[in-house]
Amino acid sequence: QVQLVESGGGLVQAGGSLRLSCAASGRIFSMYAMAWFRQAPGKEREFAAGISRNGDTTRYADSVKGRFTISRDNAKNTVYLQMNSLRPEDTAEYYCAAIIQGSTIGVYTTTSEYRYWGQGTQVTVSS
Repeated sequence: QVQLVESGGGLVQAGGSLRLSCAASGRIFSMYAMAWFRQAPGKEREFAAGISRNGDTTRYADSVKGRFTISRDNAKNTVYLQMNSLRPEDTAEYYCAAIIQGSTIGVYTTTSEYRYWGQGTQVTVSS
């Protein structure tokens, strides 16, 4: 079992930046592949960024590529999402997700692959 707690959301103007954090407790954090998903009102939850257990492999949705950066600090049991050049269409609830995986380099992009979820943090980008 692992517990995930997101923080860092808020209200920002278009073009601004935010850094989300997801703190994990429970089993050994380095055993988990991690990801950030987001869900806008009336829309399905979608993949934003993912990172492998060892942090060497990352993947991004096309909509955030070049603007968002996912990273992790296994010593601090934390994964981050640095969001730059934010746009109004980035407005959503952002969720951290985790799954134990044998592969150290695998990154997973669908909601069904993740077993553990945080409660979410709201990001609102004004135009």
